[in-house]
Amino acid sequence: MNEIASPGQLRLAYLRWALVTVPVIVLLGFLSGQFANSGFGNRWFDALVKPALMPPGWVFGVAWTILYIAMALALAIVLHARGAKGRGVAIALFLVQFVMNLAWSPLFFRAHQVGSALVLILVLFVLVAITTWLFSRIRRVAGWLLLPYLAWLAFASFLNYEINRLNPDAETLVAPALQTQI
Repeated sequence: MNEIASPGQLRLAYLRWALVTVPVIVLLGFLSGQFANSGFGNRWFDALVKPALMPPGWVFGVAWTILYIAMALALAIVLHARGAKGRGVAIALFLVQFVMNLAWSPLFFRAHQVGSALVLILVLFVLVAITTWLFSRIRRVAGWLLLPYLAWLAFASFLNYEINRLNPDAETLVAPALQTQI
């Protein structure tokens, strides 16, 4: 019974991981955004001065959906690579950066902490860069799948920086959603 798995069995095992990771990561990303009331339509965000390069609101939903799917597929590839050197560290770092990713929207959109969100996204960028490198050492395609995420984080960091620069009073612009008004 010491047979090596067939290519079909290997694809099926990867597919099982992907069937778990994709819905979970997309759902958690969606829930984070919903909880934070992120994006256009948020009265605090709408009142901010935006940088000239701010894309329309629909772009963020499309981009994050694609990025979460790519992230989930990359994770599924690494989860499937049992026995790969550095796999545990890569998965752990992926989970840490993903939790930080989920925390950014509530910090920025709900708590109105633009400066803290900027620090968080810069740390997130570094962690994603390391995760991308670790994933690529395990399976090159897993690293490639994280590159668009890294590029988007660079752009999002720029937008966060510009919003912070253009709105020095952002935290007091509108009462934060986390505070109760009596």
